[in-house]
Amino acid sequence: MSEQHKILIGQTIAEKRKKLNLTQHELAEKTDLSRSYIADLEAGRYTPSIKSLVAISAVLELDLNFLTEMTEIQGG
Repeated sequence: MSEQHKILIGQTIAEKRKKLNLTQHELAEKTDLSRSYIADLEAGRYTPSIKSLVAISAVLELDLNFLTEMTEIQGG
């Protein structure tokens, strides 16, 4: 996964989390992930695992197809 792709995923997670008025801590609790991991994902520092993405997507009501759409937008 490219650095740009990780950043776009992180931005998408952060934007949706904020729209739902959730803190990183609340999202972490709901997904059984650490707050620091959520922060690192949002900052584009980590490549999220499929398991993490599924958990986050369920809480944020994100369709996992957003990953495919991002890849298509980037041409890769």
